[in-house]
Amino acid sequence: MATRVVVGGEEAVHGTRTILTRRATHTTPHRPGRTSPVLTSYAAHFDTPAGYLDFARFGPPSRDTVAAGARAAAESATADHTTVDALMRAEEAARDTAARLAGTDVRHTVLLPNTSTGLFHAALGIREGVVLAPQTDFPANHYPWHRAAQLGRATPRWLDPAPGAGVTPDLVRTALTDDVVALSVSAVDFRTGFRTDLAALREAIGPDRLLIVDGIQAFGVAALPWDAADVLVTGGQKWLRAGWGTGFATLSDRALERLDPVLTGWTGVEDAGLFDGTAHPPAPDARRWSITHLSPVTAAAFASALAIVERHTVAAIEGAIAARIAELSDTVQRCGGRVLSPADPARRAGILSFTMPGHEPSLVAKALHAEGVTPTVRTDSLRFSPHASTPPKVSERVAAALSSLRS
Repeated sequence: MATRVVVGGEEAVHGTRTILTRRATHTTPHRPGRTSPVLTSYAAHFDTPAGYLDFARFGPPSRDTVAAGARAAAESATADHTTVDALMRAEEAARDTAARLAGTDVRHTVLLPNTSTGLFHAALGIREGVVLAPQTDFPANHYPWHRAAQLGRATPRWLDPAPGAGVTPDLVRTALTDDVVALSVSAVDFRTGFRTDLAALREAIGPDRLLIVDGIQAFGVAALPWDAADVLVTGGQKWLRAGWGTGFATLSDRALERLDPVLTGWTGVEDAGLFDGTAHPPAPDARRWSITHLSPVTAAAFASALAIVERHTVAAIEGAIAARIAELSDTVQRCGGRVLSPADPARRAGILSFTMPGHEPSLVAKALHAEGVTPTVRTDSLRFSPHASTPPKVSERVAAALSSLRS
């Protein structure tokens, strides 16, 4: 059943989920070496060293986020009859903000402790059929499908994208057969930063199949059409800078209807507070993916981190990251490096993967560390992943490190 979409006061018809979105905040394009006042304000929240370029692995949280978690922990240490209920309100605050940033509402949103929990919910919720998933994805998008197949439920069919190309609509179309019931894919590839065209994938698989999206390498820093996904799952420890043990999922009406609530716990049922010794039916909304109460300490941190993103806007954050990626790409290539990420800025997000021909990644990393630069180090490549708080001067450090390899 189609629903009305309200976007900045305008209405449109979209899919099967109520979407409540805001217009993206447009920002002036960032020039190398310059930072907008909005992003100066954003950067002021953080103490992360200038050379830290590993946000695709872990995003150090802000002072506000650390303080929010510390306050919640301190309050729990001096508990009285109001403490538990008061601390639990952080879950509601975090869920509300996550729903707004995802362009949906709280009925379709549930907090989770990490991305993998959500992917297991989705995988075990599919009764039968084939699910397409990229062989090149991070293993978090592999093991749920292996386990589902072992239980006689969904069976994975692995896609093999061309190097650097990511999952494209054409690749998906060639793999579609009548028994395919879903596509599970990362919004941004963890290896190269390839930005998946979610809207095109939605069109490619058609309205009768589920689109399951791992958003951890994109949410909060890339303005993607999240409403194209039936299931969006993300953790908060990377780009959202919320720390470990944070995350959420959104479910479309189609997902709520089709996915069995296999992992529903006592907090995910109707009348959860009624302890009458009977099995209650699963909640009718996204709460059915709740297994038990999450930590109100991590929820407080998550609410703080999400509020910072909402305040400074995804559009502004995305623009700043794009500027840093462009500068770093130019620096790597000037120093003789080979960039593995897509060259087109529209097809990449906040990740820049590269090699230095003739030099082992571990030795390149050693040179970068000497200049105070923190990359991700793989056996065959390196990865830079800056954030909006990363200053332009980081490119000078990278250039010094890479140039030293020639001497």
